[in-house]
Amino acid sequence: MGATRSRPGCCAGVPGYRLAIMDPLREANGTFALNLLKILGEDSSKNVFFSPMSISSSLAMVFMGAKGNTASQMAQALSLDKCSGNGGGDVHQGFQSLLTEVNKTGTQYLLKTANKLFGEKTCDLLASFKDSCRKFYEAEMEELDFKGDTEQSRQHINTWVAKKTEDKIQELLSPGAVNSDTVLVLVNAIYFKGNWEKQFDKEDTQEMPFKVSKRTTTLPGATKHCSGKITILTLLEKQQRADNRVMNAWLMVGAQ
Repeated sequence: MGATRSRPGCCAGVPGYRLAIMDPLREANGTFALNLLKILGEDSSKNVFFSPMSISSSLAMVFMGAKGNTASQMAQALSLDKCSGNGGGDVHQGFQSLLTEVNKTGTQYLLKTANKLFGEKTCDLLASFKDSCRKFYEAEMEELDFKGDTEQSRQHINTWVAKKTEDKIQELLSPGAVNSDTVLVLVNAIYFKGNWEKQFDKEDTQEMPFKVSKRTTTLPGATKHCSGKITILTLLEKQQRADNRVMNAWLMVGAQ
């Protein structure tokens, strides 16, 4: 696996330049999210909950190491066609700015994301690829012994994920998810904790049947009667208004 190096111009550090890069990336991420939702939501009887940014940022690291037809197909699948100029550098600079925005401190909510690469210790990945992952995605590379101790490697990855998600996700990789042929595992974990704009009053909350669909299937759940207007908010605008969320995605690349 290789990597395409980005060569930012003289204005790369200017805030206006970063915003110009992020705008096409935001559009691309939004298009990718909606396209993926259409596929995941084909079964209307089931709820769908996923983190598009986790998936797109993980795949963007793979895109960074791709070339030729593979890179073109990935750019199309991720809707990065319009912002993949400069050898793909604008895409990765955009993700760098986006991740910096997501992980900013001093907010009224807790929102953090982390990327990590776990590679087979006998596989020599290009230094340029590892350096680019570290620079743009804050993704450090850690060598594991997938060939000699697959189970220990799996547990090690799960321990890292649990730590990054405040123990909310303790077994991202189930037994058998990795094997002795695994070369590289790219993991993204995102954690969010915020407060409701209008807190629930415990005295007004009680166990009641909860209708899952138009059918008679119901489940017991905590229900609070309320009325009013519901507004859909973008994540980076009003995170403090949402409830606790934990999102994750993982990508495994195995040898053929």
